[in-house]
Amino acid sequence: MSNSRIVVTGIGASSPLGGTAPESWSALLDGVSGAATLEYDWVEQNQLPVTFAAQAKVRPDTVLERPIAKRLDPSAQFALVAAKEAWADAGSPDVDPERLGVDFATGIGGLWTLLDAADTLREKGPRRVMPMTVPMLMPNAAAGNLSLHFNARAYARTVASACASSTESIVNAVEHLRAGLADVVIAGGTEAVIHPVTIAAFASMQALSRRNDDPATASRPGSIDRDGFVMGEGAGVLILETEEHARARGAKIYAAVVGGGVTADSYHITANDPEGLGAARAVRMALEMAGASPDDVTHINAHATSTPVGDPNEYQALRAVFGTRVDDIPVSATKASTGHLLGGTGALEAIFTILAIRDRQAPPTINLTTQDPEVPFRLSGSPTPLDAGDQLAISNSFGFGGHNAVAAFASV
Repeated sequence: MSNSRIVVTGIGASSPLGGTAPESWSALLDGVSGAATLEYDWVEQNQLPVTFAAQAKVRPDTVLERPIAKRLDPSAQFALVAAKEAWADAGSPDVDPERLGVDFATGIGGLWTLLDAADTLREKGPRRVMPMTVPMLMPNAAAGNLSLHFNARAYARTVASACASSTESIVNAVEHLRAGLADVVIAGGTEAVIHPVTIAAFASMQALSRRNDDPATASRPGSIDRDGFVMGEGAGVLILETEEHARARGAKIYAAVVGGGVTADSYHITANDPEGLGAARAVRMALEMAGASPDDVTHINAHATSTPVGDPNEYQALRAVFGTRVDDIPVSATKASTGHLLGGTGALEAIFTILAIRDRQAPPTINLTTQDPEVPFRLSGSPTPLDAGDQLAISNSFGFGGHNAVAAFASV
């Protein structure tokens, strides 16, 4: 394992705030909410208890060429749209295909394809089920299609660790690059599961906010009156490469990925460890890899889903690492604006963390009413200037199954 520094040279996003990374970042800084009432017949037909979500601002099938879009589930469509943006942003690196890898994630995969096929089978019979159903629904469809599109032959790996998935993919990509298995890696995650089944299921387990009368303010991390998360969709992509490779080709560099930590709680299939032991260990691992101490951290993008239990658990985990200093570090809970993109959320929030470092401002946390005394993060409803000097920021992702992933980013 080498000590090569890994840097970010391209970013791309399709999110509830915008069709590109710059559009999403601008809307985030402006305090925009991506949540809105769902205008579909299936909401009323299924008598769903939750009637809103944070849909992507731009539908991916309106961006991709029609023949390509028809062969992809929406989750893979989002991945390709964001990856094409990130690749162009990185200057379309001239890299040997056998030195180009893909490390991509999803929490669920091609849900729409799977359930549409089940409906077709039941209503029209087996002859009407599309031959492309399996290649479209499989969780590795996004990674496989990105490998095909960009001619990436080093490897194409898929991570499915629920809401920690795409942060884990970023950490894995760093390890692959440091191991010398690639010079450039396309990393990130995607999700497209705003569907009656998932809405009904999450609502049944009391995980979703039910503020049907006011969707834009429904996601309110850190607020004492929070009542659950808001489903989101979209993708985030980072182009990662060794600093030597990036410098040699004269690429612009956003930030360095200096650390990562991946752990498991082994506590419960959906609930976090109430003491936050696994999450705290992931943060410590990320800082150790970065060669940094808790005192060096200047910004935190919290997982902060707006659930009654999850937010205080994350605070306790960070308090275990940072002590009382955690109350002074600028924290952003960006799911207040974007909703929760599940397997795609870590990559999108990594992009927000990188841009916070670049622009030296922590994005706002909207919808903060009365802050819960059990979640006394330093949250602000407006962008918060970061101190001058070198920046070190962490982005947290914690998922069902007890998965914890943390990535650390530094200014260059």
